[in-house]
Amino acid sequence: MAMMNMVEALNLALHQMMTDDDSIVVFGEDVAINGGVFRVTKGLIEAFTERRVFDTPLAEAGIVGTAVGMAIRGLKPVPEIQFSGFSYQAFHQIEQNMARFRNRTRGRYPINMVLRCPYAGGIRAVEHHSESREAYWAHTPGLKVVIPSSPRAARALLVGAVDDPDPVVFYEPKSIYRAFREEVPEERESWPLGESRIVREGEALTIIAWGAMVPRAIEAAQDLEDERDTSVEVLDLQSISPIDTDGLVESVQKTGRAIVVHEAPRTAGVGAEVVARLNERALEYLDAPIKRVTGYDIHFPFFQVEQQYLPDAETIKLAAAETLDY
Repeated sequence: MAMMNMVEALNLALHQMMTDDDSIVVFGEDVAINGGVFRVTKGLIEAFTERRVFDTPLAEAGIVGTAVGMAIRGLKPVPEIQFSGFSYQAFHQIEQNMARFRNRTRGRYPINMVLRCPYAGGIRAVEHHSESREAYWAHTPGLKVVIPSSPRAARALLVGAVDDPDPVVFYEPKSIYRAFREEVPEERESWPLGESRIVREGEALTIIAWGAMVPRAIEAAQDLEDERDTSVEVLDLQSISPIDTDGLVESVQKTGRAIVVHEAPRTAGVGAEVVARLNERALEYLDAPIKRVTGYDIHFPFFQVEQQYLPDAETIKLAAAETLDY
């Protein structure tokens, strides 16, 4: 298997899917000639021509609306919003059409499209380039929301998203686009949506995270093992909607303790939903209250202090230690 970073793995997924299925179309701001601002779509226009890979104006509502129309007519559009913070310009198209059209037509027109969005902080970007607003879309009926945490997961989940008949918001954590490499199979690999995965086995506590917080959770778990000889499990949620409640419950039944980590603001974040589901389904197995380690209820700060906003291994480790000592 080849060693790839997340950008390379996503590019591989798109290239393989477009080779196998000529109904897949990729478009967005600068995705064709320049290969995307992060180069995820590099080389696709040369391979598949401007008929299937093309640049659009700076018009997010137009991008999403065009994709919805394509999906209605049987294509499988994979549009890109250059940064997730720009997707609010298309909020009405996402909420009123992308999310609702299958229900509105009583299933006659499933919207088989994937909206790719680089998201979250950690790259020293300017305003509107670092938001983590996955809760918006998780709260929107009709959408599935997926956030990978590694190159292999990104490749397999993107394939699964395109294979899925429902519209998917696919958030790509840009701070780990090139942060590390891992083995990625050369053959096509598809993971189903709505399933979490255990990325580190443990017995004493479960750290639940997604996206760029998963590597930080793994680092914190390793530190706890080294410093306290404590076995900590890390669960990558992967799918924000639907949430794998059974996977969460199974892990917490085993460990008896949990913390939830996300970089989005704390209030009404997805972490609160995770805690609620565990309280409903696994309360009798808990030996301590579930802590949340999150971003703050403020606008994402400018790059000089963004690392103080983001949860890191040390803050995760502190919350885990307090939960273990409860």
